[in-house]
Amino acid sequence: MSSDRVSEASELGETSQDEQETSSEGSLGLRSWLQDTLETLLLAAILFFVINLLTGRYQVHGQSMEPGLHDGQYLIASKVAYWLHPPERGDVVVLEPPNRNSPVPYIKRVIGLPGDLVEVRDQRVWVNGIAINEPYISTPPNYSGNWVVDEGKYFVLGDNRNNSSDSHAWGALQEEHIIGKAFFSYWPPESWGRIPHYAFPELQGTQ
Repeated sequence: MSSDRVSEASELGETSQDEQETSSEGSLGLRSWLQDTLETLLLAAILFFVINLLTGRYQVHGQSMEPGLHDGQYLIASKVAYWLHPPERGDVVVLEPPNRNSPVPYIKRVIGLPGDLVEVRDQRVWVNGIAINEPYISTPPNYSGNWVVDEGKYFVLGDNRNNSSDSHAWGALQEEHIIGKAFFSYWPPESWGRIPHYAFPELQGTQ
């Protein structure tokens, strides 16, 4: 065999080997890409599951929480907030409607804790005989009444006192009806931000 033919055979052999190596590298690269993609999708699925387990997204329906929260606004609520401690006065909570009379969760503010005496008179809300300051309400309540909050229950009111289905209409709420604590507004963009918790300094030292 001539040297030219030997050279050609050698070059062909090298080319075939290079093609095999390139094909092998491409196959390994595809498998690596598929593995990375599957791992990313699995991680995303786990995060989605965990986030949905610990939090929920809810829409405000109606005007019962005006002026702070508006119809159509979207909120994030923590479902684990009350695993560590019970609801507090001033918390904005997402709740299942009492008697399941609506498929849409309600959003209200906690006013009375178990054992509290809540009164509405003289266009003010009184807790255990103390009139509370409420800068977040739309207008003073035009109704009156008094309620003793039993153990395992909470007294909740809408900030739009005269346009809200709440504890003044259907009584104190069973604790198991509370879904979570609303803590963040994410839509619309101009409402983006933390939902403030309001403390009642005048009630410090009480229950």
